[in-house]
Amino acid sequence: MSMSSDAAGLAALSICESLLLAINDCGLLPGHEIVGILRDAAATHENTSFNGPQSEMHKAAAALINQIIAAETPMRTPPAGLSQP
Repeated sequence: MSMSSDAAGLAALSICESLLLAINDCGLLPGHEIVGILRDAAATHENTSFNGPQSEMHKAAAALINQIIAAETPMRTPPAGLSQP
């Protein structure tokens, strides 16, 4: 991958992670639902039928998502004053 596509991927990952954390912090979805979203995303990459370099990229994406799940579980608790649904 080129430096610009690596930067774009890193930016997208940061934005998505921030959005998921904000969704949890605001009480829109509980942590277990967000973990479910991440597990679904990892499974999508794990179950691709590509071969060669694309297959390796999908495996690496799934591994990264699974690392994020491990690092973020349990999700942060909402700030004081926000109730959970």
